[in-house]
Amino acid sequence: MTIIAGVDEVGRGPLAGPVLAAAVILNNRKPIEGLRDSKKLTDKKREELAHLIKQQARCWAIGIASVPEIDSVNILNASLLAMKRAIENLSLTPKLALIDGNRCPNLIIKSEAIIGGDDLIAEISAASIIAKVARDKIMSYFDKSYPDFGFGQHKGYGTQKHLLALQKHGVTPLHRKSFAPVKALCLEVG
Repeated sequence: MTIIAGVDEVGRGPLAGPVLAAAVILNNRKPIEGLRDSKKLTDKKREELAHLIKQQARCWAIGIASVPEIDSVNILNASLLAMKRAIENLSLTPKLALIDGNRCPNLIIKSEAIIGGDDLIAEISAASIIAKVARDKIMSYFDKSYPDFGFGQHKGYGTQKHLLALQKHGVTPLHRKSFAPVKALCLEVG
């Protein structure tokens, strides 16, 4: 039987925080009901499914690309780097990686990009859920260090509250200086 890993990333759009990917190899003997694109699930349902995935999957792993990496190589390449790291962090080596989207990271194993795969392929759905829950926890943790920004609520996305906080409090080390709204603010101040 071919060992298949599903891979998905979260956090390409936010103005702050890392981009994070997950890779999951499911256990065919322990199917998990309700897997789908993490964006289509409530926070509570994501948490429940993440717990089940961690218990029942053959293995799962996370890969992260930091804010300095995002600013250095751009968000697309940082996303691909996070995906590659997630796959390399798995305790089992898959024969095939199914990647959500239209690009695959540079891997030594076979890979296939599937647009909309996070709502079509159980392994990718599971990776989507694991990645989303993990990144949300990271941003909630950062909320404690930067309480004026509301990272616990908007997770670093460019909401009106976040943009107002940027104007009022300035750029933090969590902000992606290569992203237009942050870059513009840096140029104003710099």
